[in-house]
Amino acid sequence: MRARPRRTDPSRKTRHSGSSAAAASLAFSLFAAVVLGSVRAARADVSMVFGHPVVVPAGFAAGVFVSGLGGVRYLAWGPDGSLYASLSSAGEVVRIPVQPGGRQGGAPQVIAKHLDYPFGLAFRGSELWVALESAVVRLEQPKPNAPATGYKVIARLPGGGAHITRTLAFAPDGAHLFVSVGSSCNVCVERDPRRAAVLRFSLDGGGQTVFARGLRNAVGLAIEPATGALWATCNERDNLGGRNQALTDRLPRERVVDIIKQGADYGWPYCYAAADGLLEANPEFGDPGLCVGKAAPVVTDTAHSAPLGAAFYTGRAFPKEYRGNFFVAYHGSWDRTEPSGYAVVRVPVVSGTPRVRAPLPFMTGFVVNGQGWGRPVDVAVGPDGALYVSDDREGAVYRVFYRR
Repeated sequence: MRARPRRTDPSRKTRHSGSSAAAASLAFSLFAAVVLGSVRAARADVSMVFGHPVVVPAGFAAGVFVSGLGGVRYLAWGPDGSLYASLSSAGEVVRIPVQPGGRQGGAPQVIAKHLDYPFGLAFRGSELWVALESAVVRLEQPKPNAPATGYKVIARLPGGGAHITRTLAFAPDGAHLFVSVGSSCNVCVERDPRRAAVLRFSLDGGGQTVFARGLRNAVGLAIEPATGALWATCNERDNLGGRNQALTDRLPRERVVDIIKQGADYGWPYCYAAADGLLEANPEFGDPGLCVGKAAPVVTDTAHSAPLGAAFYTGRAFPKEYRGNFFVAYHGSWDRTEPSGYAVVRVPVVSGTPRVRAPLPFMTGFVVNGQGWGRPVDVAVGPDGALYVSDDREGAVYRVFYRR
């Protein structure tokens, strides 16, 4: 659940020769056969993505929308119908032209560069706001889809530490902005109250307040359409078991949905999410009383799945049962014996309330032979009603669509 993406060359492929190639081919064939068999039993479909079978619900298909975007992270749709993406490690934001029907309309164009680890993106009208490691900025563009000539700093944020991604979401009142700032450490008492918190401030950067605290690393922020409530995904702590790897494999439960309320405390660093989302005291503090009155997660999942970007499905192209669902990208574990995460999941929502305690799978197949070949980061609903998914390991954005 590290904030910095693992820097690998997505173009690197393992090459085999002779008998090793034959063995690899046989292993893959057996793997594909197992996948296809389980898919048929579960009424799902398979799409081949970068040579790997990716599983989606029956009637859906997935494909590569754009590739060659090393370390692509967050996504946002612009008013010009283009898809915008942050390339955090490169310090860039790119614009990807889109043709009708969800086809790439041209080469990605860099519209901002030399930025301090850009991550979260959000449009307010034609203005693109970007969450950097230590600031929120508004790009200054002579035209809505033109390269920026600079940017205006709206608010300063604490930088450095273990978690350097920053995410933003505009409040429904049109006058405020929410920004998530992760903790500086795995488990510690922060000196700066703005860490491990969701901040709120006015659009001119004034009136900055801690809206909610105790959120170790709330990477995904989204406004629930029916109620206007702020929802967040949150990465729980690491190394709970110490030398007891079995305990670390099992706990804490990952916080897939926290409904953020003003003034609430969600427990970190004193508590972690245990079975059924109940909060228990972290061993570093050991006092159950510290968890009294803290807000527990609403939906949880397997330890270390690393839920990152999230979005509510507001399109009309998916079947009715998917509309209004909360979709979440799982970046995947790095400290678990058996990998967890590496998927896109969904949480059905009715009248602003989750209808499940654990998410449902939507896009899986990113793990082969115990290794994650792809790492989903963010999801965004396109104007065409498809779901677009970024993958910073493959440097690609996928398009998942309903075909019947």
